[in-house]
Amino acid sequence: MSSGFQFKATDSAKPAASPPMQNSSGSEGDPQIDDRKRKRMISNRESARRSRMRKQQRLDELLNQVTALQTENNQMISRIDATAQQYQKIEGENAVLKAQLDELTERLQYLNSVLHFVEDFSGMAMDIPEIPDPLLKPWQLPCPFQPVFGSADMFPALIV
Repeated sequence: MSSGFQFKATDSAKPAASPPMQNSSGSEGDPQIDDRKRKRMISNRESARRSRMRKQQRLDELLNQVTALQTENNQMISRIDATAQQYQKIEGENAVLKAQLDELTERLQYLNSVLHFVEDFSGMAMDIPEIPDPLLKPWQLPCPFQPVFGSADMFPALIV
């Protein structure tokens, strides 16, 4: 690649003790080898720079993914907490309703026993209805094959 003129210009910068231009492949190849080394160093530096950039880009992507996953995780925790609160609220309401059912069932049984007592001692025939089974056994539906319909709109606090 280098011409003789360039080599001589380089050679003139050397001390006088060095021999002038030699035909050996070592002295002629030195500028070419230096040039190749320099180009290789530049290429390696550029490759390392690109590698660092890719690594930084991947790190940034991973950090963004971590942030997105943390946000999603926090949202899920919030929804779980809201669902748990709704569940506890409904469970409390259900316990109140069961207690009211038990109390009303006892009152109805007491009133029926009073009516039976009055009927037995007065001799008057009274139409005393029996306590319906669904009140005594709420888990047994009167129409067990009738489907129960529901939707997500039944629980507005759970809709996100």
